Amino acid sequence: MDDSNDEFSAYLRFSREEWAELRSNTPLTLSERDLAALQGLHEQVSLEDVAQIYLPLSRLLNLHFRSARNLDGVRDEFLGRLVGRRPYVIAIAGSVAVGKSTFARTLQALLSRWPDHPSVALITTDGFLYPNAELERRELMQRKGFPESYDRRRMVQFLAAIKAGEPQVDAPVYEHASYDIVPGRVQTVSQPDILIFEGLNVLQTGTVDAVRPHTPSIIVSDFFDFSLYVDADEADIRAWYVKRFLTLQRTVFQNPASYFHHYRDLTEARATEVACDIWERINLANLVENIQPTRERANLVLRKRRDHSIGEIWLRQI
Repeated sequence: MDDSNDEFSAYLRFSREEWAELRSNTPLTLSERDLAALQGLHEQVSLEDVAQIYLPLSRLLNLHFRSARNLDGVRDEFLGRLVGRRPYVIAIAGSVAVGKSTFARTLQALLSRWPDHPSVALITTDGFLYPNAELERRELMQRKGFPESYDRRRMVQFLAAIKAGEPQVDAPVYEHASYDIVPGRVQTVSQPDILIFEGLNVLQTGTVDAVRPHTPSIIVSDFFDFSLYVDADEADIRAWYVKRFLTLQRTVFQNPASYFHHYRDLTEARATEVACDIWERINLANLVENIQPTRERANLVLRKRRDHSIGEIWLRQI
């Protein structure tokens, strides 16, 4: 464990081996078959990864979750009435292609296997992007994924309803093939014990009422009980993005319904050029300007190595 030489360091830093020792007696509840169903395009999560990284994290989150439940009881006792439990919200942030989705799915599967079998819902912020027609009207199609491309008011309303314990809360659905919101389709969340909220810019500090900077306002992260940031070197994320683009070009982009169908016949060399251009103009710019600056707001940072395995963990101490 390294607490850094910086007098005001916000994080305790653990190597993979040091972190693995914090698992204690947390049981391994996922199998190879379970993991196979959770994998991303080029991300392989092994049982060793689960044992060394996810199980200590699961133990930490379980301790936080139980403490939050105890605080709910304190509130009920103070008020002299049963107010009810609020869902525990875990945020996962990080760059495009860094592996947030696979990480979120694996964490969801693991948390849902806790002894008390809590219900764990997973929502991605893609559904809160403005529809393409609205992005075009606002001239934001080339900034899709940037903070201003999201309907943050609707996102806040969704999280507020979740925290208020509404019986059912609907989230819009995004389809990656069409690269757009699916009209009329929703994902319904019904009072989960835990909600995992995953997306590029979930730790942004920008308010809904940004046009009125002196007006107090709620931000998305106000609703989070715990936040994680999946991190890696920019060169590695770029390589992962290009590799994923080339795979999609040979598969999903071949579908006439795909938004990127026009890339289907590119040579590998030309497709690589296109992927690098998109990365530089859009995804790298978003990472540098918006996403990476929020990293130090996370309770936990997971640093990936070139092979997608997590090699270092930073735990926020202040």
